[in-house]
Amino acid sequence: MELISGLPEDVARDCLIRVSYQEFPTVASVCRLWKSQIHAPEFHRQRRTTGHAQNVMLMVQAKVEPGTASTKRVTNPVYRLSVFEPQTGNWAELPGPPEFNSGLPMFCQVVGVGYDLVVLGGLDPNSWKASNSVFVYNFLSAKWRRAACMPGGPRTFFACAASDSHATVFVAGGHDNEKNALRSALAYDVSSDCWIPLPDMAAERDECRGVFRRGRFFVVGGYPTDAQGRFEKSAEAFDPATWRWGEVKDGFLDCATCPRTFVDGGDGDGEGAYLCVGGELMAMRRDTWQRIAAVPGDVCNVAYIGALDGTLVVIGSSGYGEVHVAYAFDAKSCNWRKLETPEAFRGHVQTGCVLEI
Repeated sequence: MELISGLPEDVARDCLIRVSYQEFPTVASVCRLWKSQIHAPEFHRQRRTTGHAQNVMLMVQAKVEPGTASTKRVTNPVYRLSVFEPQTGNWAELPGPPEFNSGLPMFCQVVGVGYDLVVLGGLDPNSWKASNSVFVYNFLSAKWRRAACMPGGPRTFFACAASDSHATVFVAGGHDNEKNALRSALAYDVSSDCWIPLPDMAAERDECRGVFRRGRFFVVGGYPTDAQGRFEKSAEAFDPATWRWGEVKDGFLDCATCPRTFVDGGDGDGEGAYLCVGGELMAMRRDTWQRIAAVPGDVCNVAYIGALDGTLVVIGSSGYGEVHVAYAFDAKSCNWRKLETPEAFRGHVQTGCVLEI
């Protein structure tokens, strides 16, 4: 049976890899052969190697009612999943898991693995109790599934990042219901829906930041139980190849600050990382932090940074309760470009991730 009647197989496959990710569910429903094609790992690799993969930013963002000039009057914002396509400039809303009719859990984490978006933990928007729930959205089927819950009891404000090559989500630190900072860590295998305990970190880390870079899971900053809110500059990294944590690196950050805007730049050589501090955009070049640009005034209160293809997308506001807008920063030219942000997508962004589909 031919992929597309009358076309050689390589030409037909070249047609399929050009399909937009929004059409994957439709393509999969045409016939079993097309479904097997887009579900094959080789299809994913070909989209990447031929430059047809699509980068999307997925964000946990507060809803904004039409005609609302600011978010100051919203005492209990409802959070949903926003999707931004940098290549087209399109914004959209992703349907949330069926169990979250009142909005996503506050302070939940989101990470992307392959064709899957994983939503972990957070605080129930009605009871404010910590949740250990995990939900996975698959872009091939456009469907959600409830996954195995995070083991080990409630955990909030934890570090979280994913390794696409291992199809694994890593979780570390945060705090329990008694506000005790945690050293424990976990790994979630998305394909097998299985959680695996990791060795403990050397240090307790509450409100830490997780990134996957240079083949390792980095846990950056945070603070121990007896230093509530006093952030540290250190970091430590877990190597999946050796299944152990490396030495704690003191002074990994240039200053003791909340690391939520720390992001791996994916600059090819593995050296680039970025952080917004005090209205300045800082870049790590070969383990040395350098100031590279001032952040535009209307995003100086930075909420989230996403990195893709040498570009940083910075989302923030001019101050507390003000509308959020977005800028693109070209890492090579060091120039800012304001992005068009529809009114419905100007709410506060709690967190996000970049997914290559």
